[in-house]
Amino acid sequence: MDTRGGDGWYGVRCIFELVEGSYEERITLWRAPGFEEAIGMAEEEADDYARSLDGSYLGIAQAYDLFDEPGHGAEVFSLVRDSDLDPDGYIDRYVTTGEEHQEDL
Repeated sequence: MDTRGGDGWYGVRCIFELVEGSYEERITLWRAPGFEEAIGMAEEEADDYARSLDGSYLGIAQAYDLFDEPGHGAEVFSLVRDSDLDPDGYIDRYVTTGEEHQEDL
C-alpha cells in the first residue's frame, strides 16, 4: 500500500518479443495503491499490446514507485545494476550493443 495516503504513480517496465530475435522494453505509467496493483494493470495491458503486434509478452514486469507526480523532468523508472565492467564496457554490454533499432541524433 502506498504510504503517502492514497494511490501513487508507478512506472512499470515490461519486456516483449516482437518477432524472433527482436525485443522491446516498454515503460508505462499507472496510478495504483501499490506495486502489486500497478504490475497487475501493466501486465493486463501488456498482453493486449503484445497481441496487437503479433508479439509475445515475456512475463517480466519491474515496477518503480514515482516519488513525485508525473510531469516535466519527472523520473519514471530507475534500475540499479552492479557490474565489474568499466563504464565503456558497461555501456557496450547493456546499452549500445549495436543491435538496437535507433538513430543517432
